[in-house]
Amino acid sequence: MKKLQPEYTCAIDLVIDIIGGKWKVLLLWNLNEGTKRFNELQRSVPGITRKMLAQQLRELEEHGLVERTVYDEVPPRVEYTTTDLGRGLQPALYAMCRWGDEYAEGHGIQMNRCWSQTDFIKEQN
Repeated sequence: MKKLQPEYTCAIDLVIDIIGGKWKVLLLWNLNEGTKRFNELQRSVPGITRKMLAQQLRELEEHGLVERTVYDEVPPRVEYTTTDLGRGLQPALYAMCRWGDEYAEGHGIQMNRCWSQTDFIKEQN
């Protein structure tokens, strides 16, 4: 896990250290839809390897944004969900998604899934 500094110049630096990178924002966004199992998350984020997914989920968990629940079953079942702290990022993630949709539309970029128009997002507004 990336060690956080004891002091930051501004809050944006801290946020980038916590959720920066290629995968964490996508994982948090996909968990906005609700609790998911490991393989569900891997399918929802094309291109992420199992190793990278495990590492990113572990870091999000260590920072308190994602909760991992292990069920005592055979075969073992593990589920991931956002914590209250992680859900606090949803308005910012939605704003980023909406901005991306508008940018894509204005620049002729095809979107495979318009996340800012999903039922989940409509319920939040």
